Amino acid sequence: MKISVRQICFILLCYNAVSKMLLYPTVLSHYCGRDLLFAAFIDFAVQAVVVWAVSFLCSRTEKTFFQLLEGTFGNIFARIIYGLFALFFIAATIVPLCEQKLYVHTIFYDTVPPLLIFLPFFFFSIYAAGKKFTNIGRSADVCMPIFVLSMIFVFSMSVLEIKWNSFMPVLKTPVKDLFGGALGTVFRFAEPCYVLMFMGHFKYKKGDAAKMTFSYIGGALTVLLFLFTFYGIYGDIAQSRQFAVSKISLFFPAIDTIGRIDLIALYILEIVMLFALVLNVQLALHCVMQCTGYQNRVVLSLAVNAVLIILLMVFDHGFNNLHTFYAKWMWIAFAVFANAIPVLAWTLRRKER
Repeated sequence: MKISVRQICFILLCYNAVSKMLLYPTVLSHYCGRDLLFAAFIDFAVQAVVVWAVSFLCSRTEKTFFQLLEGTFGNIFARIIYGLFALFFIAATIVPLCEQKLYVHTIFYDTVPPLLIFLPFFFFSIYAAGKKFTNIGRSADVCMPIFVLSMIFVFSMSVLEIKWNSFMPVLKTPVKDLFGGALGTVFRFAEPCYVLMFMGHFKYKKGDAAKMTFSYIGGALTVLLFLFTFYGIYGDIAQSRQFAVSKISLFFPAIDTIGRIDLIALYILEIVMLFALVLNVQLALHCVMQCTGYQNRVVLSLAVNAVLIILLMVFDHGFNNLHTFYAKWMWIAFAVFANAIPVLAWTLRRKER
């Protein structure tokens, strides 16, 4: 088998969490104010159910998702679906990629042109995307302890600065705005697709569906605690504070004396963020391979990353418009590919014709 359940659990926990620590808290604060936790809970609850559905499906078959599609509708249909998933994973990469570029430039290298400092990321992406699922799992093994240590460091410098009255009164945000916030940020939730792509590539044992689901819930709880800390510190001005993970520890008293020691944790956490970002590229390449039947990973990795470089350059100065488009329309694509299709996979034929 190419990946283990333990490694999938690590992905659903730490990659899930770090992918929502930059602009997601800022945007939710704009939509929902002090009730941002309720909007986040709606999204996480829906995704957790879908993650469980796909995880439990893995207990009913040893086939991959491609094999299930092929056995039900034929090879051509399966190739088309995987081609669409390849486009979906590329689309799911664009906004996080632009966010990372802005984050790295703003926090670490603000005197260097942002596009220039982020282009070296693609050397890493080209190398990592060309690797098999085995390497994805090993990367998760490395990232998990880094994630835990970094989050302990960041939270320990932040939780004492929370102002509890920032959340009072509770649930005064109109229901329309709560669901608007949940819908406008749903393009950040693609985790059920990860389990769908890993189907058939790991050995399922009794109870593994629960392990994967609770791992996802663990990541969700980490994000909810992060949102609580961020808004508890900044209150009504949270919507103007970008790159939340770099902001929540600013009021730690020792920073005034010995400098921004929190940057140590941020540098380390950035490693996990980059692996989480590359995962979408790796899965896009996997889908392209299944769609085309072409097996040269190096060539395909170069091609997929070339597309991403072009898109990054196109949206280099248009991120606000890009984000607005995603918030307004991309929930449709994510509802289909990250929710509907994984659930509908239960209807596919799991036995030979």
